[in-house]
Amino acid sequence: MQFSNYNLSLKDDVEYFTKQLFYALFEDVCQEKANHLKSKFVKILKGLSVEKHEEIWMYYQTSFCDIRKKLDLDAKAFENKDPACKSLGEVYLAYPGFHAIAIYRLSHELYKINVPILPRMMSEYAHSLTGVDIHPGATIGEAFFIDHATGVVIGETTIIENNVSIYQGVTLGGIQVKKELAEVKRHPTIESNVTIYANATILGNIVVGANTVIGANVCITKSIEPNSTVIYKSQNSIYN
Repeated sequence: MQFSNYNLSLKDDVEYFTKQLFYALFEDVCQEKANHLKSKFVKILKGLSVEKHEEIWMYYQTSFCDIRKKLDLDAKAFENKDPACKSLGEVYLAYPGFHAIAIYRLSHELYKINVPILPRMMSEYAHSLTGVDIHPGATIGEAFFIDHATGVVIGETTIIENNVSIYQGVTLGGIQVKKELAEVKRHPTIESNVTIYANATILGNIVVGANTVIGANVCITKSIEPNSTVIYKSQNSIYN
């Protein structure tokens, strides 16, 4: 097998580009179109041997306003659901879960048009910053809330509908990791208005029905009907 050489310094370029684009989303990006980042974007695509740089950039910049609108809905969900949150500004500036969602939404647009490698590099940058691992292929609806952030894993074929809340340590993963399943839906679908508490694990191509509450530390491998409550009952006893 012949291995290629790779310019690993592209990781630094991607981190810089992703950080600056995240900032630009909140600095009149709909007017400026983040054109000051175009040259860096083109350099990254060339380094990844991706062609049609101009066409990809033109498409990508048209998504920024819509991404910002979705992020404002996400931020409002944080403000409404977290009793410790004092303002929207606190969400934008201090919440790692929100930061992770923002970079997911930026990387997802590139994933949708089959730009190779770059979406994963962006998501891994967010992972290193926030402790949240969201694959750019996941499909996530409006008003998404991740509280405390650390240890969250959301797999490639996961579908999350609107107004879903999850807490630290939640895994939305695959029950099998066979390579031949790469093109198959292997992760859960989480319907609207679901809350998933800390360290819950939901595995496989199953559905968690709307308006369901998944308690902490639960492991689920079968679909759950809407309007359910699922809890883990500990067998531990404490004696004084």
